Amino acid sequence: MHSKLKSAILGFLALALSFAASAQDPAKAKAGERIYRNYCATCHGDDMVNTSTSTFDLRRLRADERPRFENSVTNGKNQMPPWKGVISPDDMDLIWNYLRTNANDK
Repeated sequence: MHSKLKSAILGFLALALSFAASAQDPAKAKAGERIYRNYCATCHGDDMVNTSTSTFDLRRLRADERPRFENSVTNGKNQMPPWKGVISPDDMDLIWNYLRTNANDK
């Protein structure tokens, strides 16, 4: 296979996978919003907008930062307490869908 064709195919596949990974399920995002409001909004603000400079703006999380998000939620970080045993992996997935739906880098 010619290297230009191979590069084009690989580029297309990477773009397609990136798009698929960034697409969010609206029902999951809506459910995630309810969980966010129960557990996260107090510190991170309604609609992920908080004027405090001490709280991370969750809209800044990029699509490739899910492991970072899960680690922070599970184990806590800085002033954020750990939510291990409180927020289930399924609920964390729903929250992630909500965050990605409202992310700055959609």
